[in-house]
Amino acid sequence: MGASERAFVLAISAGSVLAYALVLAHRRRRSCRPSGRALASGGISCRFANAVTAVRGKLTQKANEYKQLIAKGQGGHLPFAKVVECNIGNPQALGQKPLTFVRQVLALMDYPELLDRPEAAALFPADVLVRARTLLENLPGGLGAYSESAGALYVREAAARFITERDGHPTSCSEIFLTDGASEAVKIALQLAIRDENDAILVPIPQYPLYSGSINLFGGSLVGYYLDEQQNWALSAKEVQRALEAARKAGKCVRALVVINPGNPTGNTLSLEDQVEIARLCAREHIVLLADEVYQANLYCQEKPFISFKKVVCDLGEEVTELELFSFHSVSKGFLGECGRRGGYVECHNIPAEAKGAMYKLIALGLCANVTGQVTMELMLNPPKPGDASFATFAAERDRLLASLQRRSQLCCDAFNCMEGISCSRAEGALYLFPNIRLPASALVAAAKLSVAADAFYAEKLLDNTGICIVPGSGFQQRPGTHHLRFAFLPAEADIAHVLGLMKAFHARFMLEFQ
Repeated sequence: MGASERAFVLAISAGSVLAYALVLAHRRRRSCRPSGRALASGGISCRFANAVTAVRGKLTQKANEYKQLIAKGQGGHLPFAKVVECNIGNPQALGQKPLTFVRQVLALMDYPELLDRPEAAALFPADVLVRARTLLENLPGGLGAYSESAGALYVREAAARFITERDGHPTSCSEIFLTDGASEAVKIALQLAIRDENDAILVPIPQYPLYSGSINLFGGSLVGYYLDEQQNWALSAKEVQRALEAARKAGKCVRALVVINPGNPTGNTLSLEDQVEIARLCAREHIVLLADEVYQANLYCQEKPFISFKKVVCDLGEEVTELELFSFHSVSKGFLGECGRRGGYVECHNIPAEAKGAMYKLIALGLCANVTGQVTMELMLNPPKPGDASFATFAAERDRLLASLQRRSQLCCDAFNCMEGISCSRAEGALYLFPNIRLPASALVAAAKLSVAADAFYAEKLLDNTGICIVPGSGFQQRPGTHHLRFAFLPAEADIAHVLGLMKAFHARFMLEFQ
């Protein structure tokens, strides 16, 4: 027995106050010193257990293993020659070509010495050369240097001009933060809103796993409100009010409401009427509104144009003067598809100075968003104009890509609606379809025996038999008793018929097997 242990025993036998202090000290020493490796099982926060994202989950990992086998020449036993990734909105991974203007400017930004070469004028259009020089003049140190923590002032000014021109209402670069993709901005806003487990965030169901995972990680509570599948995934203020009242009845403090417009995973676009009702509800109930608008350039339904929540709120005027609004945008979607650049912004409308100061601190802990992503954001928000040397090429590439996405979305929707037990709403926007699949009872039983969701059971069999990777609807949450699949219609147009043919053949075999 050591000296400290002997003192511990003596103090207890003496009944002294020292005994109590030693007991506490002994317990503290035992709990503060790990018995083994500090980060072994049980050594990390339990919040990580539920901080999961289905779009990068088990099936994606399995698909990556298949890709590695095929790349090494060890996939001869597989019933497919390649993996088709329809699980995520990652356009360039499926062959989408980057826009010429964007890549030309970035090339010069990465290697500024090219600007001084005599052959530069022959290699690059005049407006590309001017844009690269202007960006370099306004970004001291170029792409290799840190920017201001809030983001380069020149790029934030470009964002403010874009928003002002889009909405017809002014904003300021002081209201804008540049981040590593919109996802980082979303996480920061959620961190500001969540204080403890009693704080709740209203999230659309189906939802994007960024929200459920982040809310779990930050220790809050997710409260779902259901989109109306029978009305092409429409948002109803009455349903939001129902969810809000249920949360408050359960003792939760509802702090924020998330809207995704156009929708992910559902592909819906919100009507102006629904947006107005949601803005009024948030103002009336003192709820922060988080508007995820990263797919605002992906629109396929002329009668339902994109309208930002910033415009809706400003148009309503004094009626919603108390409404606090975060709006998010990204270079990853739209027609750029520059996912790997990790460029995003958040506009903070009517957000108190204290909250914006906290946002600055969080970003400053990582110094700043990556500068390549910031420059890509400027190029997206300030594209070539009519009369510029690059405009004709830029407009042709943009229009061709958006038209192709619309055709692919309709081809895939029609194909799903021809499959037994599947019904699919058309995509009004974004990059996804979310078909409803009614699985045979025996398939439900087989999935239950494996302790997996039935749509996950189907999706894994699809991957194992065809190499097509999708995400089961259970990864996004859904109404109890329903099953769905999220399908990113991003395979090249020349390949889409083959992909759909594989899916049709597999589906027919699956339904026959589990009749």
